[in-house]
Amino acid sequence: MDNRADQSTIEKPRLKLGFIALADCVPLVAARELGFFAEQGLDVRLERQGSWAAIRDNVAIGRLDGAQMLAGLPLAATLGYGMPPTPMVTALSLGANGNSICLSNEVWQRMRAIDPGVIDARPARADALRTVIAEDRAAGLAPLTFAMVHPVSSHNYQLRYWLAAAGIDPDRDVRLIVVPPARMLANLRAHRIAGYCVGAPWSEHAVAEGLGHVPATGYEIWNNAPEKVLGVARDWAEAYPKTHRALIRALIRACDWLDEPDNRERIAAFVAQSEYVDCDPERLAAVYDGRIARHPDGPVEDHPDHLVFSRYHSGFPWRSHALWFVRQMQRWGQLHPATDAVEVAEAVYRPDIYREVCVELGRSAPAADYKIEGEHARCWSDAAAFGQGITLGPDRFFDGGRFDPEVAAPVAHSRPQSVLNAVQGDLS
Repeated sequence: MDNRADQSTIEKPRLKLGFIALADCVPLVAARELGFFAEQGLDVRLERQGSWAAIRDNVAIGRLDGAQMLAGLPLAATLGYGMPPTPMVTALSLGANGNSICLSNEVWQRMRAIDPGVIDARPARADALRTVIAEDRAAGLAPLTFAMVHPVSSHNYQLRYWLAAAGIDPDRDVRLIVVPPARMLANLRAHRIAGYCVGAPWSEHAVAEGLGHVPATGYEIWNNAPEKVLGVARDWAEAYPKTHRALIRALIRACDWLDEPDNRERIAAFVAQSEYVDCDPERLAAVYDGRIARHPDGPVEDHPDHLVFSRYHSGFPWRSHALWFVRQMQRWGQLHPATDAVEVAEAVYRPDIYREVCVELGRSAPAADYKIEGEHARCWSDAAAFGQGITLGPDRFFDGGRFDPEVAAPVAHSRPQSVLNAVQGDLS
């Protein structure tokens, strides 16, 4: 099939897209550098942004036509969390996984002294950290400070989930702050934070420089968790529907190309440039290849799904993922429990548009909008629900939890109960 677009149908061929300096900005970089945008008649300028708040605000005011966004960000913007309500949509996920929790040397060594076996656990749980926190409290010390990249990020929710599963209250027992991804390493080096949850390559850089340890990757916390999406303002998508679809076509093509193993090392040299992530290309190539070290001078482990862009139908914008993010916002007191989570999930996440583009590309897409999370340790399929030839990836939570979008109910914000829920594996 000829994937080139008729340029005369594009309402707005010149676009500005925002991104953050992370390894998983690579679909945008590949689409630009390898000509996938140009194939669709698009002249795209990529603009690096300093924070996720800047991404959100610049899309909202029209300075950017669209952007790489945290999966929860278009939902939060639509709901008016942290800004006046600004309806946004996503019709494409840009991939899964890529996050890691990183702890400072001091905290990690204290955990090992409490539980020497923590170094062999995959993932290591936070039980020993709970003891560290109790020791500090008894000594009259201030709570440890941990960083994440944005309040509605998967990083925030994965870090909270990991802490709460060990009985640590993320809102009372520790201090959580927002730090832009590229600034995590500097803050760890300066001892301003005890650890963080961030996307690649910033935990990997901390380990390589002898500054930190990785007890858990995002994949280990939730296999193939949604990570970034293509986000645009809803009025922009309605004004430029053909441009929007051309953008999605180009990025689907880029994500397919990226999940060919031989292409990962090639693209690392582009992404490592100063205009994009500005990092060591060899370390970035290792990240794309799934070669991860958890500890300074430790062995390199094989994590083939550390970053996924296309396989397992990762591009599909599952409304169940959207619902999970809204439930997390409710669970942690960011949204009122009475917020209609299904209504916002269906307004913001648009699998219908994704399917239309897949028809144009001659490819398959899941037939259902929702799926249960947490039931599968291996690849799986359900022809009756999703269609023939649709194979999805593992979706386990590290504590055996399960998220069923049909029965998930709002959770009022109650700190003791939220910790109890996490210990019991209730992710609703």
